Amino acid sequence: MKTPAITMSKMLSRVPEITIAFWIIKILATTVGETAADFLSVQLNLGSNVTSYVMSGLLVVVLLIQFLYVKKYVPASYWTAVVSMSIVGTLITDNLVDNLGISLTTTSILFSIALAAVFVLWYLSEKTLSVHTIYSTKRELFYWAAILFTFALGTAAGDLLAEGLSLGYGLSALMFAAFIGLIALAYSFKMNAILAFWMAYILTRPLGASLGDLLSQPVDVGGLGLGTVGTSMIFLFSILILVVYLSITQKKQTLVSELDQA
Repeated sequence: MKTPAITMSKMLSRVPEITIAFWIIKILATTVGETAADFLSVQLNLGSNVTSYVMSGLLVVVLLIQFLYVKKYVPASYWTAVVSMSIVGTLITDNLVDNLGISLTTTSILFSIALAAVFVLWYLSEKTLSVHTIYSTKRELFYWAAILFTFALGTAAGDLLAEGLSLGYGLSALMFAAFIGLIALAYSFKMNAILAFWMAYILTRPLGASLGDLLSQPVDVGGLGLGTVGTSMIFLFSILILVVYLSITQKKQTLVSELDQA
């Protein structure tokens, strides 16, 4: 039996379907990005520079594997790249703010402009920003570039509200969650799906950053005092469970598809 073109496209898609599991893992990954970056640079005394070099090198290796050896969406490879990019995005912002003295307001503006530039170039080149059409190396490059800047922007925006404007981690998390809820409501009333996705994707980063700080930071500065180690381990273990579940589910779906085509 000949496989329909749309089926082949889905088989070759490089990114996951947008489901509730996708959003759960995304928020977990963003929280890990915040807490793991702090753990490596502060708790292990590696410093932001060394941590940035190590994690950037790891990210390059992960992306090379994703581009050169992974021909379709593989949960373990994809989510390893997302977690690594989350940590690197956090470190980029932290280095700009802490080491170079650039304000959170300025970094938020700069990353907003950079992200907008990626979207404009992506659209001019491919005529779409849909994540359901990541079937080529060029589109995947645009996709990962956009994700990196959403992480960097989200870190800056989350810290700007929680620390720069002294709103606190809990209130900041509630605010970003409310914004995402409004986007979901607007989507149910026929808001453009691509716009809704990217707006929600951007906002999950500061939501995760605020949650990470809320859980890990000491009580005397507005956190719950779980520490970066405990928070990172809890969320990494949760991600692992969900990725294993998705991998098993994907294998079952592939087997069923192969049997249907036989």
